[in-house]
Amino acid sequence: MENIAFNIALLSYLVAALGYSLYLVYRKPSVNLISATTLGAGLLANSVSIGLRSVETGHGPYTTGFEIASFFAWLIVVAFFLTEWKYKIKDLGAFVVPVVFLILFYSAFQSRELALIDDSGAMFWLTLHRTLSILGYAAFAIAFAAAIMYLIQENQVKSKKLGIMYFRMPSLEVLDDLNYKVITTGFPVFTLGFMTGVIWNMKMDETLFSWDLLRTWPLIVVWLIYCVVFFGRILMGWRGKRTAQGAILGFVSIIFTYFLHVV
Repeated sequence: MENIAFNIALLSYLVAALGYSLYLVYRKPSVNLISATTLGAGLLANSVSIGLRSVETGHGPYTTGFEIASFFAWLIVVAFFLTEWKYKIKDLGAFVVPVVFLILFYSAFQSRELALIDDSGAMFWLTLHRTLSILGYAAFAIAFAAAIMYLIQENQVKSKKLGIMYFRMPSLEVLDDLNYKVITTGFPVFTLGFMTGVIWNMKMDETLFSWDLLRTWPLIVVWLIYCVVFFGRILMGWRGKRTAQGAILGFVSIIFTYFLHVV
């Protein structure tokens, strides 16, 4: 049943990704409705898959690469629906949902062996660490999509060639505001995830200096990138292209770090 739910989620995300891309081009309301409905069905199937595996393992989706990628995809969809509801940016789906599909598609190639942790204290901190970190990642995925859209719009304005995409996507101000608010939400959450990761590491009887630097330093770099974007906006008034580039660089770094830190 878990495999069936997972496959339904994967197929639904693929159809939704294609649908939102078609909507961006052809602007058919029916296509957008079908895409949103299919994405919702995928989210439900993804939820069932995660729930069934959690029942089997006795813990949440926090311990293996397969579980984390599946949970990551699930959280991005939730974040997307919340963002779309608040901002009414339907074109955001064309940039977010393909990322969701690729993440879940990647998880399909991961080992599905169960991983059990006996130490309840360590499990508590691992749960907090992974949940908060992936919540931050999901927020950064939305910021990444908004940043891509911003750079597309900004390039059209500067080149003075206002193509069809210019009139179909939100204004630069709306995209910049979305990028700022999402990072403002995601960065503190991600920071808490980083801090609880330190505690979890100590609960596993490892000191800070015993960490695998190949895994740890890229994670610190990710934190520093978003720290610069976060405080650059608050303290120095950074806006527009600079923060959009920071959001893109940060998310690309997250993907790179994921392979080192989690897999």
